[in-house]
Amino acid sequence: MPKNWSLSIFGSLKRRKDIKRVKILPDFFIMRRMEEEDISSVIEIERLSYPNPWRDMTFRGEIYNQPVSFPFVIVHKYQKKIIGHIIFWCIKERAQINNIAIHPDFRRMGVAEAVMHKVLDQIKKAGSELVTLEVRPSNVAARSLYEKLGFEVLWVRQNYYSNPREDALIMGKFLSQ
Repeated sequence: MPKNWSLSIFGSLKRRKDIKRVKILPDFFIMRRMEEEDISSVIEIERLSYPNPWRDMTFRGEIYNQPVSFPFVIVHKYQKKIIGHIIFWCIKERAQINNIAIHPDFRRMGVAEAVMHKVLDQIKKAGSELVTLEVRPSNVAARSLYEKLGFEVLWVRQNYYSNPREDALIMGKFLSQ
C-alpha cells in the first residue's frame, strides 16, 4: 500500500470524523511483546479507554510475569506507533483476556477484532480449552465484539467495577480443538 494513502486515511484527526468505518487489514499492524519502553504509550491509551485505568506498576508486573502473562502492543506498520494493547494469561487449559484497548483514533476499524482473532488462535494453539474475560454491561461495543467472536455470558460478578459502580459480565468461549 502506498505510504501517502495510509497517511491520508489516518493522518488527520479532523478527517477521521468524516470516515464512518474503515476496515484495517491485519497486515496494517503488528503485535509484539510489550516492553518497558512501551508503557507510557500504553498508559495514554489506557487513560483514553477506561474510567479506572491500569497503573504503570500493573503493566510492569505483566511484563515480568512471563510464565503466565502475555502482554502485547499493537503497532501500526506505517505510522510506527502503538495503537493498542492486549494482555492475556494462559494457565494450562484456561486462558483469560485481562485487558484490551485500542486508541480512539483507530477504533471501529476492525483492529480489535483482528487482534482478538490472532490471540484466540494463539491461545488455542497453546492448548487452552476455555477463554474468559470481564466486561461492563454498559460497554456495548466490546460486548458486541465478544458476542460476534462467540463469547457468551457465563455469570455476573456483582458490583465489580467502580467509578461508576457496575457489575461485571464474565464472558467465556470454549475453543474446539
